[in-house]
Amino acid sequence: MNRLLLLCWCLLLFTACSKVDDPAVVNPDQAAIDDKLLADYVAGNGLAGKAVKVKVGTQDTVGVYYVVEKQGTVNTLYSLSSNITVAYTGKVLTTGEVIAEVGATGVHPAFVLGQTIKGWQLGLLNGKVNKGGIIRILMASRYAYGPFAQPQLGKNGLPPNSVLDFTIQIFDVTN
Repeated sequence: MNRLLLLCWCLLLFTACSKVDDPAVVNPDQAAIDDKLLADYVAGNGLAGKAVKVKVGTQDTVGVYYVVEKQGTVNTLYSLSSNITVAYTGKVLTTGEVIAEVGATGVHPAFVLGQTIKGWQLGLLNGKVNKGGIIRILMASRYAYGPFAQPQLGKNGLPPNSVLDFTIQIFDVTN
């Protein structure tokens, strides 16, 4: 009886551990649309030599680009558990509509990097912008809010599958 229970527990453990790391697998059609929008935007807006496409492992594209606008002065080490103090502006890439402008009044929010949207995590971990720096992150919808509308963002709400453009100023990073 104990062996049977142990076998069931092991099977449950291994099957529960399988997950999909790349949300693009969920909707490959939308991923293709987003990736084309991003590539066209980068090429058409003078970012071809500046924007860096984030790579994860051996994958060439993940739908996130970053541009270091200002490097900053204090060397910074990022991890998903880092507490980041920022100011940021978020826009819909296709329309330019501002969906969020936070920190412009001088009050800068702090977030745990691992609790932000995936596009921020990938952009900041790979961009390695220092304290005092500014980074721009362009992200496919699957690394932001995906197919879920966000009615609280912007004047008219954020529609589903929105490709986003964030400019983030880093004030502090603590580990």
